[in-house]
Amino acid sequence: MLTPWRKRYQKRNGTTSNQPRHELPNDAWLGEVSQMLREGKPYAIYVKGYSMRPFIEHTRDRVFLEKRDSYNVGDAVLAQIAPGHYVLHRIIEKHGDELILQGDGNVHGVELCTEKDVSGVVTQYIRPRRTIPADDPKLVRRIKLWRRLRPVRKYLLFIYKAIV
Repeated sequence: MLTPWRKRYQKRNGTTSNQPRHELPNDAWLGEVSQMLREGKPYAIYVKGYSMRPFIEHTRDRVFLEKRDSYNVGDAVLAQIAPGHYVLHRIIEKHGDELILQGDGNVHGVELCTEKDVSGVVTQYIRPRRTIPADDPKLVRRIKLWRRLRPVRKYLLFIYKAIV
């Protein structure tokens, strides 16, 4: 039913690509990326997974990560939540040194970590035809609105998945 819209969206937003890409398991290389970020070297990675929809799309988008001294609610961060298990999720609550993370595309479920478990924060969202700074006022407003829509997020994601 929604296939023509999906193809039009893919063509317009560059979600299809003919370029070959090699993928590695997250635990094989995110440890090294984390180490580089802790040393102060910024790094850009392709995102795998659907937990950050609708702001970050699986294999289409890249994120530019940098190390920071402090993190705020609303920041998307790369954090180690268990040995060898990394997530790129948004901070939804902060209690002192403890952070509560949740993906934008997740309806339930949160992860707990501390600030020292965070490797880096997203400073830019890199899409096929444009780069959006993480502190862009329009993007920040959309993220805040998305967080307030948490009770109906399930229905909005269902519609989004049908179109994309």
